[in-house]
Amino acid sequence: METESLTPAAQIIVAIIPVAGITFAAILIFFALLWRHHETKLRILKGSYTPPRFKLRAFSLLAGLCLVGTGLVLTTMFILLSGKSWGLLGGLLPLAIGLALIVFARMTQE
Repeated sequence: METESLTPAAQIIVAIIPVAGITFAAILIFFALLWRHHETKLRILKGSYTPPRFKLRAFSLLAGLCLVGTGLVLTTMFILLSGKSWGLLGGLLPLAIGLALIVFARMTQE
């Protein structure tokens, strides 16, 4: 979009939109975290709070799948665009880490 053809007022509005979006998202996240904090505090006072259990196997599987998907796309694009070069490591590293996490998730059967 060419901003030179816009009036100065329109240029200001176009420049303010991302700032307003980021500010609004930050305010929403702040109040969601504040609400969660108060809820946890009240549960502790009431005696009904149990801390959440971290599931390492599920996290490893999810992170591995995400990294394999990202690594495959990056590796494919780097091979198509530049062939064999050092830039290919940008796709091979997440691919290898993702495969290692998936193997770890498979090895730790509960």
